[in-house]
Amino acid sequence: MSSLPDTRIETPDRQAAARRSTWVSVWVNLLLTAAQLAVGLFAQSQALVADAIHSLSDLVSDGLVLFANKHSAKGPDADHPYGHLRFETAATLGIGMLLAAVGVGMLWGSFQRLQAPELIPVVHQAALYTALLALLSKELLFRYLLRVAHRVRSTLLVANAWHARSDAASSLVVALGVGANLAGLPLADPLAALVVGLMIVRMGWKFSWQAFNDLVDRAADAGTERAIRERILGTPGVQGIHDLRTRKMGDMIWVEVDIEMDGKLTIEAGHAIAVEARRRVMADLPVLDVMTHFDPV
Repeated sequence: MSSLPDTRIETPDRQAAARRSTWVSVWVNLLLTAAQLAVGLFAQSQALVADAIHSLSDLVSDGLVLFANKHSAKGPDADHPYGHLRFETAATLGIGMLLAAVGVGMLWGSFQRLQAPELIPVVHQAALYTALLALLSKELLFRYLLRVAHRVRSTLLVANAWHARSDAASSLVVALGVGANLAGLPLADPLAALVVGLMIVRMGWKFSWQAFNDLVDRAADAGTERAIRERILGTPGVQGIHDLRTRKMGDMIWVEVDIEMDGKLTIEAGHAIAVEARRRVMADLPVLDVMTHFDPV
């Protein structure tokens, strides 16, 4: 089995971009949480208060991102010989579980309010303006975060971006519910809070399940494995491969493969072929390292 040097770790540019974009999200969510909570309580809008709690969960989510970003940048050490990239996956799991818990809480509160519809008040119109402001802010934040996430290829930042998009969608539902309440349909406000809760639970389950699968060594997708196979087989001197195995390590992929070569080659020549195969795989694919075993044919 051959382990080759220069294993990749988190780059300073990638870490800085993630940290900078997350701090932008922190300030946006902090301001929105304060505005939504204050206006929601004043306007007696359960939907807007629920949206404020969702924005508050974003602040916790941002904290998890900052924590994971700091620790995943560390290289391998004695306790973590494969590096710390799975800190990002663990944080994504935490975000998903947080979303699910917040959503369940919203569902329970909305259900209780719907049991006594005669006690549902007509909300103040300030709730509508605040919901529209939150909708615009969250949509702009989502587009910004997703652009950064795609540029640095971070699934953790993608999760955080879609968390912002779920807030934008919930703010749209809240705006519709508040508008309907002002138009004379009092049940619309708690129903909007109910819909927001369902959306959050669904998003939380999606992220939790994906992160859980990555933590238990899920393989790379079929297209990525096919690209890895093509690059190795296209290396001069490689006559075939077998037992190709991959597993996710954060946003990167760990590869193990048996390479078939001419049995008359020297060890030095075989090693050179393996080095070139590794270089081709890591040149343009999100591969952390390639472990190879030589089989003579």
